[in-house]
Amino acid sequence: MVLIDDEFDARLAGVATAIEARLAAVLAATPLAGEIARPARLVEAMRYAALGGGKRLRPFLAIEAARLFGRDGEGALRVGAAIECLHCYSLVHDDLPAMDDDDLRRGKPTVHRAYDEATAILAGDALQTLAFDLIADPATDADPQVRAELVLGLARASGLGGMAGGQMFDLQAERETPDEAGIRRLQAMKTGALIRFACEAGAILGRAAPEERAAIRRFGEIIGLAFQLADDVLDETATAEALGKATGKDSSRGKGTLVGLHGVDRVRAMLDDLVAEAAELLAPFGARAATLTEAARFVAYREM
Repeated sequence: MVLIDDEFDARLAGVATAIEARLAAVLAATPLAGEIARPARLVEAMRYAALGGGKRLRPFLAIEAARLFGRDGEGALRVGAAIECLHCYSLVHDDLPAMDDDDLRRGKPTVHRAYDEATAILAGDALQTLAFDLIADPATDADPQVRAELVLGLARASGLGGMAGGQMFDLQAERETPDEAGIRRLQAMKTGALIRFACEAGAILGRAAPEERAAIRRFGEIIGLAFQLADDVLDETATAEALGKATGKDSSRGKGTLVGLHGVDRVRAMLDDLVAEAAELLAPFGARAATLTEAARFVAYREM
C-alpha cells in the first residue's frame, strides 16, 4: 500500500490540529491540582512558543508508531503533546543570545525578542517540565511501567547524552570544526535523539515485541538523520522567507555539516539511501506501516 500525497497530508494535518488543541488545553491559565498559580506572562510566553506553528512531525511519528501497534487515542495524543513541549522548549533555548542568537522562528520573532530573555528561559524551563508532567500522569497510560519507560526514554533523549549534550557539541563546533564522525554524533544527539524517541515511544505505548521495538527505534534513527540532512540541504538552498528562520548560519560560523563536507548532490543521494532503508525496515509490517513509510519520504524530500 502506498499513500497518495493528499492522504498523507491529511493525516499530518489532522495530527497537527489535534496536538494544537491539546497544547492549548494544557497551557490554560487555570492551575492544575498540586500547582499554586500560573503567572499570566509566563503562560502567554509558553503559548507563544508552542502554539500556531510547525508541522508537529515528532508527535505525528509517535502517534503513527503507536497506531502501528494498535494503540490510538488519548494516550498517544498526550505523549505526542509531551514530545512537542520538549521540542518547543529546545527551540526557545536554542534561539537565546547565549546559544544561536536568532531573531526569527517559524516566521515570527523568537520568544526572547517578543518578550525578554528571562521570560524566554522560564518559558523553556516550564515547557520541559510540562512534558514530563504529561507523560507521568496516569491519564497517559494505566500501566505505571509503561509510563516509567516513557519518562526514562524522554529523559535520556533530551538530556546530557541526548539533545542537551548535542547542543554542547554544537557550541564547541563554533571553535573547532568537527570531523565527519563528530558531525554525525552532534546531529544524532541534538536533532536525532528526540525524533528517535518519538518513534520508540509509540512502540512502548503499543507494547511492541523487543524485535519490533528495535526496528522502530532504528527507523527513528534513520528519520532523525534524514531530517538533519534535509535541513542542511535547505539551509544551503532555501530562502529565509521560505523557512521562516535564518539560513546559512552554520556555514557562516564555521560549523561543519555533511553538506559542507560532501556537497548537496551527495547528501541528496544519501537521503535516497535512507528512504530505501526505512522502507526495508518497515516492510515486515506490511500495509499497516504505509503512513510511516511515507513519513520517511516526507522528511527526506520536504521543501521547507
